[in-house]
Amino acid sequence: MKTLNKEMQAAITPSMALSLLKEGNKRFMNNLKINRNLLQQANETSDGQHPFAVILSCIDSRTSAELIFDQGLGDVFSVRIAGNIINEDILGSMEFGCKVAGAKIIVVMGHTKCGAVKGACDHVEMGNLTALLSKIQPAVYDEKTEVENRNSGNSEFVEKVASINVKRTVHAIMERSPILKEMIESGEIGIVGGTHDITAGEVRFYDDTLIINTPN
Repeated sequence: MKTLNKEMQAAITPSMALSLLKEGNKRFMNNLKINRNLLQQANETSDGQHPFAVILSCIDSRTSAELIFDQGLGDVFSVRIAGNIINEDILGSMEFGCKVAGAKIIVVMGHTKCGAVKGACDHVEMGNLTALLSKIQPAVYDEKTEVENRNSGNSEFVEKVASINVKRTVHAIMERSPILKEMIESGEIGIVGGTHDITAGEVRFYDDTLIINTPN
């Protein structure tokens, strides 16, 4: 598998970037990962990097984006934080990844059985975690279909909140970053949200969050 260089990155469109991730996830699910010489890739990227995607995911030890999408060194920017939430530092990192470093798609990836989402559902307060979970709370309140047992003991409620949280994050990225919004609207980059099933390994993308426009 060739290491991405500037020319290869430039030839990738947002649609192609999404396809590369989907194909990689299929390989992961079927345990057919591409054989890579990671030491060689480390050497080949030592003078520069040209990733094709920025992936925001949770810190959960089971949700490594490089593994789930079967990508190598230099292929993706991986941003990880509990509950896959955003703040200005993460937005700045995404702006660097896309505007400066040339990535072609932003993926917001939640996952099933998320501890941070469970904590938000239970309104947990603990040290600095309190402020982090408060960023997920709006998704808890937005979930209206479950009227009883609105806590982490209700697995359906948890997964519905997790899905809403992903979609809210996708919208928030565009609302809070004029740079990324302009790039998305002009077709320079795409954006999509999805959920990783930690049991089956599949990443299910949400069509209602997908924005890939034709370049102006």
